[in-house]
Amino acid sequence: MEVVEREVTEPWEGVVVAPVRGGEVGVLVLAGSSGRIERERARILARQGFTALAIRWFGGPGQPPGICEVPLETFTAGVDHLRRGGSRRIGILGSSKGAEAATLTAVHDPRVDVVIALSPTSRVWCNVGPGLDGAHHPYRSSWTWRGRPLPFVPMDDAWTPTEPGTGPVAIRGWYERSERTYAHLLAPAEIPVEAAGADLLLVAGGDDAMWPSLPFAEDLARRRRAAGAPVRLITRHDAGHRPRLPGEGPAPASPRFLYGGTPEADALLGEAAWPHILEALRAGR
Repeated sequence: MEVVEREVTEPWEGVVVAPVRGGEVGVLVLAGSSGRIERERARILARQGFTALAIRWFGGPGQPPGICEVPLETFTAGVDHLRRGGSRRIGILGSSKGAEAATLTAVHDPRVDVVIALSPTSRVWCNVGPGLDGAHHPYRSSWTWRGRPLPFVPMDDAWTPTEPGTGPVAIRGWYERSERTYAHLLAPAEIPVEAAGADLLLVAGGDDAMWPSLPFAEDLARRRRAAGAPVRLITRHDAGHRPRLPGEGPAPASPRFLYGGTPEADALLGEAAWPHILEALRAGR
């Protein structure tokens, strides 16, 4: 399908990729803690007939330098943009911290029809990277809504990595230890997905080395089902933190972090999830 691209500069940096003839389904595409604009993912979605808006949601002009008290209004503005462009059905596809943002946005904005959460979390975590001054790293919420920080779980800095040397590390154990240390803060920080009117599709790998996304996804699914709300969970035991959709190449290696899985398993998880992603976005058309 032929698509066109248009750069966006306000109220954030981004790109809109859409079929030449337009599309009734709009998808807000959110990267994880890289902060990058997910151009290739937006192109893949647009070639399936969707209008995809990929944005930089932190680290850009006028934005927090790190993932610290990022206003959820950043993402509701994306919903506004897609609606103004003619999209009648709105989806948000987010990965990792972007999935955290996606689920929270659906809780607070009833215009979101479907959320596709890749490697999600079931609760709000503290900031990733510098605080609001760009230098210090106090533990604060990753998100605000209407100017108020959301309850969150901080990190236990007594944790140390198990990998020897100075190479990339797996930090899943850091999150698991922090859950134990701050068990009394888990309930207030839960993302209340059972209150969201949007459909929810969860994609998680059992070998995720960044955080325990499969247990998180299972918790989200359990609470949705208990509330009688729609949810679907797609998983693969040997996939890691970065499932790859058909048409995407392998994710690059990181000098800092281990993500788990293998390129083959990550691609197979994305391939298994892809028809469900398309179905979820097209439902109700």
